[in-house]
Amino acid sequence: MREILGRRRKLSLRRAGRSAVLTAALTYATEWQWPVLPGVGLRPGIGRVRECGCPDPDCVVPGAHPFDPGLLAATTDARMVRWWWTNRPEAPVVLATGGRAPCAVSLPAVAGARALAAFDRAGVRLGPVVATPTRWSLLVAPYSLEILGELLNSQDWVPGSLRFHGEGGYAVLPPSPTGAGRVRWERAPRPAGAAAGRGGRSGAGRRLDGLARPWLPDVASVVDVLVEQSVRSSGTPGGGSSRLAY
Repeated sequence: MREILGRRRKLSLRRAGRSAVLTAALTYATEWQWPVLPGVGLRPGIGRVRECGCPDPDCVVPGAHPFDPGLLAATTDARMVRWWWTNRPEAPVVLATGGRAPCAVSLPAVAGARALAAFDRAGVRLGPVVATPTRWSLLVAPYSLEILGELLNSQDWVPGSLRFHGEGGYAVLPPSPTGAGRVRWERAPRPAGAAAGRGGRSGAGRRLDGLARPWLPDVASVVDVLVEQSVRSSGTPGGGSSRLAY
C-alpha cells in the first residue's frame, strides 16, 4: 500500500512540475514579453544521472540549451508557447537574451554567492538571480556589444569562468529541469516599484503570473563585483570552471 501511495505521490508531483513550467513559460512570454523556446531536455533514464537529449555525448549543458527548435524560434506568442509545452511538458524554458529581452551574466555558484553578499553589503539593488547547484546567473538590462566591450576593457583581467549572455545568447529560467538539477530563483523577480535592497529567495514553483515586468539593473552596476569575485574563486588566471552546466 505504501509503495502504491508513493508512486501516486511521485506522479502527482511530476504533473505539478509540468504545469508549473508551462505557467512560467506563459508568464515570461505574454506578461513580461521575454521571448522563450523549449530547451532540448533530457533523455529518459533511471536515477539522477540523465543524458542530454542532443547528439553530443559530452554536452556541457545537458538539457539546458536550444536544439530543435533553434534559438531563432524564440517567441512571445501564447499559442506557440502553449503548444510547445503541451507537447513537451518537461522541456526547460530557454530565454533568448538581448534585443529587448534581458541579458545575463553567469558565474560559478560559489563566486555567485560571494558576489551577492558583496552587493548586499554595498546596498546595491539586484534584479532576478537564477541558480542551479553549479552556476548562478544575474539577469540585467539589455546591453550592446560596444557597451560590454568598454566595460571589459577597463578590467585588468576577466576570468574565463565569467560568461556574458547578450544578443544571440540564451539563459535557462526557473523552474526548468536540467542535468544539473532544477533551476530556481536565488533572488526572485521584483517589479520596478519594489523597494531597493535584498530580494527574497524563491523556490522553483513560485507563481509569477500577475507580477509586473521585473526590474533589471544595468550591466555596468554589477560587472566590477562579479569580476572580482570570479577572480577570487578561480585563484589564478584562466582558472575556474569552464563548464557552464546551467
